[in-house]
Amino acid sequence: MLWYLLKLAIMLPLIAGLIWGVLKLAKHMQQRQQAGGQARAVRIVETQMLSPTMKLAVIEFHGREILVSASRSGLTRLAEAPARGSFAEMVE
Repeated sequence: MLWYLLKLAIMLPLIAGLIWGVLKLAKHMQQRQQAGGQARAVRIVETQMLSPTMKLAVIEFHGREILVSASRSGLTRLAEAPARGSFAEMVE
């Protein structure tokens, strides 16, 4: 019984440390990939929750703004319009 508790006391922190290290590495790799300097073709402009299972989102894609509904069943395109400029561009 003592041998089991000793193994548990050693292995549990080791496994927890490995899990923590993998999560930190994944976060670092994700941030590094996003900061690659590549221009993104898709940008989420705004989102609005309608209910716990339904959300509206405005997505900018190649100079177009697309209004989509996101629910458990998937995405549905509701409307499409030319992209508006950013707020900084509108003020100038």
